[in-house]
Amino acid sequence: MKLNRTWLFVTISSIALLTVLVIQVNWIFQTAKIKEELFNEKANMVLSKTTDALRSDKETCMKIGACAERDGTSESAIKLGKNEVHKIDSLLTHFMRFYNFHIDYTFAVAKPGCLTTLNESGSANYVYYKPLEGEAGKNDFELKLIFPEKKHYILAEMGSLFITSVILILVVIIMFWQTILSLMKEKKISEHTADFLNNMTHEFKTPLTNIALAGKMILKYSGTKDGDKIKHYSGIILEENEKLRLQVEQVLSMTALERGEIPFRITELDFHGLIYDALKCIGIQIENKQGNLRLNLEAGRFVVMGDRTHLTSAMCNLIDNAVKYSGDKPELSIQTSNIGQNLVVVVSDQGIGIEREYQKKVFDKYFRVPTGDVHDVKGFGLGLAYVKKIFEMVGGTIELYSDKGKGTTFTITIPYV
Repeated sequence: MKLNRTWLFVTISSIALLTVLVIQVNWIFQTAKIKEELFNEKANMVLSKTTDALRSDKETCMKIGACAERDGTSESAIKLGKNEVHKIDSLLTHFMRFYNFHIDYTFAVAKPGCLTTLNESGSANYVYYKPLEGEAGKNDFELKLIFPEKKHYILAEMGSLFITSVILILVVIIMFWQTILSLMKEKKISEHTADFLNNMTHEFKTPLTNIALAGKMILKYSGTKDGDKIKHYSGIILEENEKLRLQVEQVLSMTALERGEIPFRITELDFHGLIYDALKCIGIQIENKQGNLRLNLEAGRFVVMGDRTHLTSAMCNLIDNAVKYSGDKPELSIQTSNIGQNLVVVVSDQGIGIEREYQKKVFDKYFRVPTGDVHDVKGFGLGLAYVKKIFEMVGGTIELYSDKGKGTTFTITIPYV
């Protein structure tokens, strides 16, 4: 239900944003259309005033008419004299200034429909014409006014409005995308937190139940002389209490480490010795399961800078994970080598492996690979997140390779001294 609500919110928001963007784009086109209509109105006014002025100048009209008679069979513009060209140009310039119309133009006198040599851009939208009358309009010639830069002029007129609209559209899209990403991230954190709380409840429930049962048994035998049983049940209480302490400490340590509240003491460390220290606490688990561990520590440079306590704990976590997920008889291997200026540590097992879809998530806090209703492996999903954090704090990296059913390999790279 929550997933459906989330996607419903995303869908409705996307439709709303798309509608706003369509309206905004439509507004831009409508503005461009209005600007073009205003342009056309000014162009026609300039052309109309110019032809009216030419009609009142009989001398110029007669000369234009004579040029029209001379080139009457031409399919292109007629060739005007210098005086006529100057006269028409001066009139056009005057009226364009009068209407505050500042744009480059060309003009010609030609037959209706003749655009071949008049419009360099090839678009009739840039050509405006007005029939000449009287002597100047013999043979149905027209005065044609051409604006090759019409499109650029309209865009320039829109200016800041157009640029601002485009920028706002881009900003809205980016912010919307960031909001969706944040929403999905928060949703993922919420899911991981819920899983963590479920795991924590389960992990705490077992030792608390055992402690309560052991306490009842102590009360039952407290009036008797059966000291062995009291000692046994007291041992259970202490053991389960230690489990609870370690689990609480793991949760608090991860949070404190991220906040920088736990001191991280950087010293030179023998990483091979650190591996042996980690095996002291994990080795007994391997022996109890009749497993096998192969050590191949071939690195020539194995002194690194780091915090001994946290690096040892990180290696313990990795080896402990390998044991947990390796079945009845774990087969493990730890190898070291040098590549470039780095110490490379490889921890491998032949356990159950991790499905490809979960491999990028195993380093996330609180994430555990789903196992359905089976809860045979303990933990909060903090181990690998802690391991990654520790190795990153010493300038290292950790990578995972896993094949479902065949095992998992962790490759750690740390700069050596």
